[in-house]
Amino acid sequence: MEQQTPRVLGILGGLGPMATVYFYEMLTQHTKAACDQDHIDVIINSRATTPDRTSFILGKSSENPFDIMAADAARLVTFGADVIAIPCNTAHYFYDRLSTTISIPILNMVEETVLAAKAGGCTKLGILATSGTVNTRTYQRMCEKHELEFAVPDAQQQDAVMRIIYDDIKQGRRADMQAFGRAVESLTRQGCDRAVLGCTELSLIKRDEHLDPFFLDSMEVLARQAILTFGKTPIGFDEI
Repeated sequence: MEQQTPRVLGILGGLGPMATVYFYEMLTQHTKAACDQDHIDVIINSRATTPDRTSFILGKSSENPFDIMAADAARLVTFGADVIAIPCNTAHYFYDRLSTTISIPILNMVEETVLAAKAGGCTKLGILATSGTVNTRTYQRMCEKHELEFAVPDAQQQDAVMRIIYDDIKQGRRADMQAFGRAVESLTRQGCDRAVLGCTELSLIKRDEHLDPFFLDSMEVLARQAILTFGKTPIGFDEI
């Protein structure tokens, strides 16, 4: 039997809210469409009150976000979603467990990004992400799976990345680009020829500061894959 093209995308969002807004904007902007009806049908669940993923993963909070995420994923299925996207890299810590709770596929943002890096000729990928993502080796394990070398910032620069995410972007401020530049330099010193923006808040830096192709935006990768999954034509993305 021929597999049907999915019709409705469920977005498990609010992780954080601005990243969810930007992901939906990206989907709309980058889908080739001559009219409204050419776009993907989308259901957005943006539960901003979901407990912080990084705080739980690092043991700084006992509030486990998983049960809320699982309930919201089930709700998206009930509302008619055929595929789910999660525009949050840190939340992919729960990807395998979450996938077992529902009957529809979840796009794997982390794996798609690593595959895109490798397909684009990257030989060593720098990882810019929350400490939750870095400490659980979410990207590192995926790089190992696909035989791609990687590096992470040193401890001081990782702390700086966290301040950029939590003290700047999540509070609606522009990123401290001097601090960001020092974190990136810690990766280039380790021989990285590309760096992943492995936190959807960091994707906003690419949008606002017009970063160059050294940076691979995980949000763009997820949006492009979602568009292709729904049988649409992606347009206007940077070359991966």
